[in-house]
Parts: sequence; structure tokens; C-alpha cells
Amino acid sequence: MLPSFEIAARHRPISLVAAEGFPLHAPFGAVEAALAGDGAAELALEGPDGTRLAVRLADRRASLLVRVGGAEHALRSRRHGRAAAPPTRLGLTLTGSHLAVLTFEDDAWVVRGRIDLRELDGPDTRAPAWLAGLTPDASGVRDVRAGSFGQLGLRDTRLVSYADGSPYRVGGEVLLTATSAGPGFFDTAHTSVWALSAAGEISWRSDLFFERPDRRGVYGDHATHLVRDGDGWLVATSTWSDFPARKADRVPGALGVTLAESGADLTRGQHVLATRRLELPSDGPLVGAWDPHLARTPDGGWLVAYVGARRFFDFHPLLAAGPSLDRLALRGAATDRRATEGSTLLRVGPDWRVLASDGRDNRRSIRGRYPVFDDSMTEIGTLRAPYPTNIPWPTVIPPDPDLPGDAWRLVTFDGRRSGGRLAGYGTHGDVVVMGQADPL
Repeated sequence: MLPSFEIAARHRPISLVAAEGFPLHAPFGAVEAALAGDGAAELALEGPDGTRLAVRLADRRASLLVRVGGAEHALRSRRHGRAAAPPTRLGLTLTGSHLAVLTFEDDAWVVRGRIDLRELDGPDTRAPAWLAGLTPDASGVRDVRAGSFGQLGLRDTRLVSYADGSPYRVGGEVLLTATSAGPGFFDTAHTSVWALSAAGEISWRSDLFFERPDRRGVYGDHATHLVRDGDGWLVATSTWSDFPARKADRVPGALGVTLAESGADLTRGQHVLATRRLELPSDGPLVGAWDPHLARTPDGGWLVAYVGARRFFDFHPLLAAGPSLDRLALRGAATDRRATEGSTLLRVGPDWRVLASDGRDNRRSIRGRYPVFDDSMTEIGTLRAPYPTNIPWPTVIPPDPDLPGDAWRLVTFDGRRSGGRLAGYGTHGDVVVMGQADPL
């Protein structure tokens, strides 16, 4: 039996620079600075091949100045390029293949221009050698900060766990993975690790990036589960980092789940992980799979919860089981859903449950709720908890047995965007922390 929940706190830790310092380990970097006066201000990232990725602000108008292959490109958004209020800071972000200029005005970062560098035959921003030679530059500014990109919002919150499904705790804190949203669609985001204190506060700890088994470069794949297995880590993630915004560019089967293993401390710093494809069984033809969640059963086998899409976007939760992660068979699927994701395993006493999130594009009787399934994927109830906007994942945290009086918690997110209209969908959301509303 699970309790009901009520909202206790909301957080929106927006930061362009997560950790200062170069070289970058992945194509996720940022430079930001305070404006020094009324003159023109410029920030740049300069590549070892002569590439210069710059942003400029003059008379409250922001522009992108890109030099690639000896050609100069000056780009400005006619609709969004002028700051609505006098800005106090200027920002540059490189997220995947996207360059953006942001201004800090009225206490918020606003995207004032953005370009996919592939449209300019730009550099391979995922190439480790190119990233290693990237350096920041600035003029007409002060208080410069440069380093790895942070986030405009957090979504896809997931509890870091031991292989048996129990929370991985550091002192009085539990750790969470999240998708750090960039200034645009899914291909501007990456995976990060956060600490949630007993008081409900969150703080950044690390970033995780990935190498693919079938292509070169470093990717910001996300929707990730981080698992402590013995003396090492398993990292299951979804290959969202190059998922195209244009429907015509989406290739069936390209979006899937990868698995990484590491003996490093992934809860601190910046890490690039080699991966292999995690083959997942299906209940029929699928164009993609995502949202992996792993747990080892008492007999040494594995359960894997995930989401499969019959088409983009018609998706439902599935559960697989097997003696190893390489020998999985389908246990069940909730095929009556068309907009349900966030599949999450939870052990309640001796039993395994699969939690999920029924989005509002489902039929009326199963929308805007958190269904609870048994290990055959038969629905047996729902979580009693507020349901924020978008499709919030139900990350339930059991009480700490070593902390007297500790109660159940639920951590999720909403669909609130940031960064202004040009940033668009993908910048969500707030982290929503809920507490136990009633005794069991």
C-alpha cells in the first residue's frame, strides 16, 4: 500500500554554466558575462580548426556571428532578436549542434537567437578532438564565466538506485538523474545527476554523456536510470540526443536504449561513457523505445521497464524479464495506452510494481493520472498525487529506515517552459517535490 501525496516544494535551478573550466568533454558548453556598459559586447567559442562561434549584443539587439570554413555568417532573429528590457548579462550556449545567444533581462534568461550549425556546414561538434581544442573568448564584458552547459529546466527525474531497487543515499540525501533541458528541442538536452536533501532542496552533482556503439562522437542522451551494481555503475539511457524535431526526419528504430558500465564515481564531475545497445523485446512493431528502468530480482534475474512507440507519438509502457540483461523476454504491455511513459519499477513489500504516467492524450478514463501495474502489466490501482502539466514521471522515494520519522516522498516535474518563445518546447520543467499526505 502506498500513501497519498501533496506538493511540498518546487524548484527551477536555471544556470547557463554548470561547472567552470575547459576543455569540454561533450558539445555542451556556455559562456556568460555581465555587460560592462552601453558598448557592444561579444562572447565566443573558438575551435582548433579556425571555427569561431560568437554572439554579440549592441543597442539591445542580439546576433550570432559564425565563422566556418573561412566563411563569415551574421545571423539575427527579426522577431526575437531585440531584448524587451535592458539586459544585464549576455550568454552563449553550445548544446549539441545548436548555437544560441541569450540575454538576462527582467531576472530571466531569454533566447534571442539560435542556429543549428549543421545548416552552415559547421564543424562536427561531437568530435572529441575538436572539443578538446575549444576555448572561450570575450570582449566588452566583465565577470566572465565559461565551462560546461547547465540547464534551463529539468525533466525526466529518476531515482538513482541500487540494483535491488532501493534508493542510493549519500548521507541524508538521495540522488536523482534528470534531463537538463537546453534552449530548444530534445537534441539540446543532456543527462545530469542531482542530490535531494531531507529538507527537499536540490543541488547539481554531475553530468553524464555518452558514446554510441554505431557512430562516432559524444552525445547528450537522456531519460536515464543510474544503478549501483556491486562496486560499479550501470547506466541505462534513451538515445534522444539526435532525435529530430521535424517529423519527416525521424527514422524508425533509431530511438532506443543503450547500456553503459563504469567503475568511476559518476555522481561527481563530468563523464563520457561508452555504451552498447540494450535489446528490448516488444509486443509488436515499434518505431522507438525509451525511459528504461532496471532492477535485479532476488533470484539474480532482471526486470526492465520501458516505453515503446507504435508510431511517433503513440506510446505505452512495457515490462521485460530475464536471467540477464542480454536475455530478456516480454512480461507484459499496457497496449490500451497511447500516451503513457515514465515506466518505473518499485518494490512494495515482496511484490514488484510498475508505476507510469498517463498523459492527457489518452482516452478520458485513463488520462492525467499515475497508474500502478503488477508484474504482468495489469493495472491494479493509481497513485493518489497531484498531476502536473506535460507527462510527469512518478518517482517514489520510500522512507529511510535509518532515519526515524522519515516519510514517503514523490519527485516529478511539470511542463513549464523557460527561455522565451524562441526556445519553444523542450525547456520544461520545474522539479516538483511531494510529501506524504496521510499515514499508512
